[in-house]
This record gives sequence, structure tokens and C-alpha cells, in this order.
Amino acid sequence: MTGSTHTGLLSARSLATAGFCAVAALALVGCGGGRKKVQSSIAPSAVTTIGVNSYLWRASLDSLSFMPLLQSDSAGGVIVTDWYVNPKQPGERVKVTVMILDKDLRADALRVTAQREVSANGGWTAAPVQAATVQKLEDIILTRARDLRRDSIGG
Repeated sequence: MTGSTHTGLLSARSLATAGFCAVAALALVGCGGGRKKVQSSIAPSAVTTIGVNSYLWRASLDSLSFMPLLQSDSAGGVIVTDWYVNPKQPGERVKVTVMILDKDLRADALRVTAQREVSANGGWTAAPVQAATVQKLEDIILTRARDLRRDSIGG
């Protein structure tokens, strides 16, 4: 991993803040008092309390949890990782951006982009990313989101 420790602390702090806000939002949603429960007309695929589809958001964070976060905006649906260096391949690094474009759980509501650099002559040089790599990451996120949705509705 490259970069300063400060970025890691900032990322951890941002993630902790986002987690706290999500827990607080869920706690407020559960404060219905003694009112009679009314079945929601929101489809389970469109569940959101954060501005974008919560299943896609959680699945994206879960899928990228091994990479340091640089930015996460749950209202806008953007997650940007910092550069990640695989210990098995120290001569290359990858940076990923995930954008959630819709409140529905759909394949076209997710856009993943990646940047790759390789070490050359004491610096980093841009290198191509295989399309299959980005597609595989999208598939992993979508599969995880569907699993989260299925688990939440008890099926």
C-alpha cells in the first residue's frame, strides 16, 4: 500500500462517520411510536435511506473493503478508493471508482471504472485495465447486492 498513514486514518474516520449516519438513519426510521404498521409500497429492490439503492451501496463497500477509501458519498452514490498495491504484485497498483446511478437494484444502476499503473523507472505509468476485470467487479457487487436483498426479505 502506498500513501501516508494520514489518508488511512481519514478514510477510517470517513467510513466510521458514514456508518454512524447509516445507523442513526435506521434508528430514526424505526421510531414509529405506537402507530399501526402500514405495509410500504416501496419495492424491495428500491429500498433506500441514503439517496441511492442501499443494497448496491452496501455491496460496493463490502466488495471494496480490502482497498483504502479515498471518498464515499452515499447521497450521490460515489465511492472512490485510494491506490491499492497487491502485496503479491508490488509493481502495479489499482484505483477503483464505483457510481450508483439509480435507486433501483438493477445492473444498469451500477458503473465501475478502474485505473491501473505499473512501476517503471522509479515512477508510476498508466497501464490499460482489462475490460474483464471491471466486468468481474461489477458482477461481484451485483451478486452481493442481490444476496443482501434476498437475506433482508427472508427468501
